[in-house]
Amino acid sequence: MKLFRSLLFMTLFFIGLFAQPSSSYVDGVAAIVGDNVILKSDLAQVVNMTASQQNIYPDENPEVYQRLETEILQSLIDQKIILEMAELDSIEVKDKEVDAALEQQVQSMISRAGSEERVEELLGQSIKDYRRESWYDAREALISEQYQQTIIGDVKTNRDDVLGFYDVYKDSLPFVPTMVKLRHLLRPISPSEQSKKISFDFLKGLKQQIKEGEDFAALAEQYSQDPGTKSRGGDLGFVRRGSLVQEFEEIAFTLELDDISEPVETIFGYHIIQSMDKQGDKIRVRHILVSPEITEEDDSRAYANAITIKDSSLTLELFKELVLRHSKDDKTKNIGGDLGWINPNEFPIPEFSQVIPYLELNQCSPPVKTSFGYHLIWMEDIKPGGRPTTESHWTEIEMMALNQKKMKKYESWLEKARKKFFIKVLN
Repeated sequence: MKLFRSLLFMTLFFIGLFAQPSSSYVDGVAAIVGDNVILKSDLAQVVNMTASQQNIYPDENPEVYQRLETEILQSLIDQKIILEMAELDSIEVKDKEVDAALEQQVQSMISRAGSEERVEELLGQSIKDYRRESWYDAREALISEQYQQTIIGDVKTNRDDVLGFYDVYKDSLPFVPTMVKLRHLLRPISPSEQSKKISFDFLKGLKQQIKEGEDFAALAEQYSQDPGTKSRGGDLGFVRRGSLVQEFEEIAFTLELDDISEPVETIFGYHIIQSMDKQGDKIRVRHILVSPEITEEDDSRAYANAITIKDSSLTLELFKELVLRHSKDDKTKNIGGDLGWINPNEFPIPEFSQVIPYLELNQCSPPVKTSFGYHLIWMEDIKPGGRPTTESHWTEIEMMALNQKKMKKYESWLEKARKKFFIKVLN
């Protein structure tokens, strides 16, 4: 399905910042929209970014590259129109909303690149300069998004809409993947008390070093066992309550700025946490994780415990009760271990994807070992993939019909809005 052109621009703004900027841009104006201009340099940058992401090279696919450039220019023109219309309708966003959106983007970039240094290398400038130079772009993107919602936010579908959509497009709808509804019970592999004490005392020592002047980030890079954050000094970025494990959050959200916690035990091991910033209901923290050593004896004990629970999981209701009593996944234990409908090929825990083809419907699986410990998995239902039908994929078809209806309304609005502005595309 075709996306709204303006939504394409939003995507380009928020995810297209990792491509290396071109070393030389063409001077001049690409288009005039009312009192605004679109520079060829800005167009070239976005086109180069997008082409790089999609592996489109002008020397190999000149026609495809030209078509992409035309589509993106139209997106940028439409973006200017939306901003003009939003200004007429007095659409505003608060500065703190822009700050938060920009910070979220920066943290996403750091997470994908692996470090602030790598991001700065890719951007060709410091993150501080990027924040300053991108602030108004971020503001315009949020205004556009908010204004788009005023146009299409009230669009709804009914049964006749969905059936009519399906009747027209049923032979060309994209195939949908097989989906499975899973529940799980997690039993971590717990280290011995001696191993725990060693890790606890080690982190106490690191905290003391930091108090005496050692750099937290440097110690995190050297000692932390969290592969996702150690390269950026343990920085987790801004997080909301409910996004981290309970034991971690209980301490992190009560720390004063710059304070460092005592070692905190979670399912992952022991952490010391430092509070770095607070914005509303979000905090920015960094941590150093040290996981106690796991022995073969510890592993065997966890496996035997999981087998015992499996033997008692004779029905779904019994399984949900056992999840509540024994699972160490705080996010799912109170809802019977429910992971919802998942695409087996896209689930973030690869071991799940590997065992799903061998699971029996409405039976508890044998223990499945992952980096989190041993899981017992219950496959509650299967939704076959393939060409979507109204019997098996009503929700998916309903969403497609809704998106098309929104697209039509948006395109109709854009067509009328374009007539209100002087638009000239220059060669």
